[in-house]
Amino acid sequence: MKQYLFSRVVAAMERLGLPMDIQPAFETPRQKEHGDVTTTVALSLSKRLKRNPRDLAKQIIDALEVDPRLVRNIECAGPGFINVAFTDYYYQSQLHDLLESGDGFGRSTAGNGRRAQVEFVSANPTGPLTVGHGRGAVFGDTVSRLLEWTGWHVEREYYFNNAGRQMRILGDSVRVRYLELLGEQTTFPEDYYQGEYIRDIARHLLEERSDTLRNEPATGMFKEQAEREIFDDIKKTLRCLGIEFASFFNEHDLYENGKIDAVVADLRAQGLVYEQEGAVWFRTSALGGEKDKVIIKNTGEPTYRLPDIAYHREKYARGYDRMIDIFGADHVATYPDVLAALKALGYDTSKMTVLIHQFVTIMQQGEVVKMSTRKANFITLDELLEDVGADVVRYFFLMRTITSHLNFDLDLARKQSIDNPVYYVQYAHARIMSIFRKSEIDGGLRGDESPDFALLSTPPEIELVKTLLQLPDVIQTCAEIYEPHHLTEYLHNLAGLFHRFYHECDVLTSDRAMTIARLALCRAARIVIRNGLQLLGISAPDAMHRGIEEAAS
Repeated sequence: MKQYLFSRVVAAMERLGLPMDIQPAFETPRQKEHGDVTTTVALSLSKRLKRNPRDLAKQIIDALEVDPRLVRNIECAGPGFINVAFTDYYYQSQLHDLLESGDGFGRSTAGNGRRAQVEFVSANPTGPLTVGHGRGAVFGDTVSRLLEWTGWHVEREYYFNNAGRQMRILGDSVRVRYLELLGEQTTFPEDYYQGEYIRDIARHLLEERSDTLRNEPATGMFKEQAEREIFDDIKKTLRCLGIEFASFFNEHDLYENGKIDAVVADLRAQGLVYEQEGAVWFRTSALGGEKDKVIIKNTGEPTYRLPDIAYHREKYARGYDRMIDIFGADHVATYPDVLAALKALGYDTSKMTVLIHQFVTIMQQGEVVKMSTRKANFITLDELLEDVGADVVRYFFLMRTITSHLNFDLDLARKQSIDNPVYYVQYAHARIMSIFRKSEIDGGLRGDESPDFALLSTPPEIELVKTLLQLPDVIQTCAEIYEPHHLTEYLHNLAGLFHRFYHECDVLTSDRAMTIARLALCRAARIVIRNGLQLLGISAPDAMHRGIEEAAS
C-alpha cells in the first residue's frame, strides 16, 4: 500500500509542478487517530520552496487521486503532515495475500541476493560461554535471520585466537590441575583459570593418558586438550540456542601467512606507524583520534587492534557487500581505531557496521545472582539454558535494545505462566491450534468454503487484521536498523490483540459464514506469529504446559 500511495503522491506533485527530487516517504503514526500512514513530504518541500507547509500539504491532498475502496480519509495535520486512513475493505482484502503467502509472509527480496557477513560471539576457547556472550550470540543470529528474510545471502563467522598469553595460561592451568590429581604438591596462581571445567579437562587427560604427561609442556597436549574440549562445549551450547556458524576463523592464521606484518608495512608506508620506547605506535591522532595507540607492545606482542585490522582486510578480500561486527562493550575503545586504519588503507568503511551490546546482569528477587561456583567464576550460558530453556533465553535477550544494560529477571523467566512474555506470545499460537483442533471436531472447513472477510468488521477483528499486515514492514525495519527488539514488541502486542479477539469474538459459532471468516483470521494470525517466532529463533508450540493453559483460561 505504501508503494501505491507513493505513486499517487508523486503523480499529484507532478501535476502541481513541485520539485521531484524530494520524494515522499511513509511511516506508521504512533497514535491511531493520526491514520494508518503519514508522510512529511510537504514539510520537506516547504523548506525548499519557502512556503507554508500546511498550504502545500492541502494542495497535494486536493491533487491526490486515490481509489476510495482503499483510502477512507486523507487529512492535513499539525505543521503539515499528510495522514492517510485506509478502509476496512483494504485490510480485509489483504488477508487473501497473507494466507496465500503462508510461511513466506514477511519475506522480501530487498537484499537482492547480496552477500553479508555477520561476525559474532568470537570468544577465545578459554572457558564456557557467559551470559554476556549469550546476548551477543542470540542478537547476532537474529540479525542474520532478519537479513536472510529480507533477501541477503548471509555468512555467520566466529573469529577466535588459540595462541598467545591467554592460551598459555589455559594450558598451564590444566597442567597444574593434572599434577594435583597425581598427588603432587603444586601452587595454583590466582590469575590462572579457576573454574571446575579446568579440573574436568585435567581429569579426562588423566583417564586417557594416566601419568605419562608429568613432563609435558603446558603448550603441548594440555593446551590442545583444553582448546578441543572447550570449543566442543561452546559449539554444543550454541547449538542449544539454534546457532550454527558457516566458518570459524583463527587469528593465528594471520600471523602464519604474513598478514600481520603486511598491515604494519602498509601503515608505515602511509606514515602512520612509528617506534617509541620499544613499542610500535599507530598514529591515530593523524586520523582524528585523541591520541596515538600502541599496536605492538615493547614485549613484541600485538595489541587487539593490529590483528583486527588484518582480519578485516581479509573480509574485504572475500568481496562481501556488507560486514557486520557484533562486539561486547569491552570493544568500544578499540573498534574506531580499526575502522580508521581500514579507511586510511583505502577500504570503503561504509560497508562496515559495528554493533556494541551492553552487559547482562542476572537478577533474582531484586538482587544480583551470586557468581557460579560449579563451573567458573562467572555465570555460564549453559546454566541459564538449563534453568529456563532456550526459548526464554532467546526472547529475554531480544526484548531490549542492545545499547542498554540488560537486567535478566530470573524470577520472571522461570514463571510457567503467561506473565512470562515469551509464553504469552507462544500461548497465542497454541490457542489458535486449539481452536483448529476443536473446529475439526465440529466439522472444520470444506475445501470449497471461501471466507468472506467483509464479515470481519468488529473493532477487535479490524485491529487484529491491521496489526497482522504490519509484519513485513516490521521485519524490514528491524533488518535495516539492526534492532530485533522491535519484533518482540510487535509480537507481544499482536498476542494481546489476538487474546482480546478470542475473548470478545466467538470463532466457532452457529453462523457458518462467520465461523469460516474467523477461522481464516485465526489462520492468518497463526502464520504471522509462527513466522515472527521463527525469525527470533523461538519455537511456536501447538500446545502449552497444562499449568499455563489453565492459568490463562
